[in-house]
Amino acid sequence: MKSKPKPGSPFENNPLFLEVLAEGLAIQDRFSAEPVYAKTGKGYLKSVGVSEIERAKAQQKKDNKQSSR
Repeated sequence: MKSKPKPGSPFENNPLFLEVLAEGLAIQDRFSAEPVYAKTGKGYLKSVGVSEIERAKAQQKKDNKQSSR
């Protein structure tokens, strides 16, 4: 699902907002509310699995190597 801010919106060309919007939409299907979400406001984010952790660690190593140069 791709979503964009309305034309003329102050967020229309804001790169930070667009990045946060894209990330939020990417994880939207992973969020699972508890049956009583309306009362408690609690839920959880389903894991994508080990591959998600491996990608995050690889990205962190890559970032650390670049910052140490």
